[in-house]
Amino acid sequence: MKKYILFLDLVNDEKLISDYINYHKSIPIAIKNSILDSGINSMEIYRFNDRLVMEIIANDDFSFEYKNQLDSNNPEVVEWEKLMSNFQKSIPGAPKHVKWVLAENIFKL
Repeated sequence: MKKYILFLDLVNDEKLISDYINYHKSIPIAIKNSILDSGINSMEIYRFNDRLVMEIIANDDFSFEYKNQLDSNNPEVVEWEKLMSNFQKSIPGAPKHVKWVLAENIFKL
C-alpha cells in the first residue's frame, strides 16, 4: 500500500468554503468510481480555515500519471474539476497551474 498527503488552499470566502464542503458530502458516483478505478482505496480530506489536507491510501500499482490520464479522458471528471476550481487555489510555492501539492514525508515513527 502507498500513502500520500497533499495540500491545497480554498478561496478564503466562507460561502465558497461552505459550498465546497457541501459538494463533498455526496460526490457524484462517476467521481467516486474514477477515484477507485485509479487504484485509490481510501481518500480523506481535512480542513483548517482555508487550507485542505488530503490523505490517499492506494494500492502498490497506483501512480498519479495513470490517474491523470484516466481523469483527462473522463468528461465527468473534467467537469467536476472545472467546478471545483471555482473554490480552490494553489498554495504558496506551488508550481504554476498545480492545485493539489504532494507533501514530503520528513518524519515517521
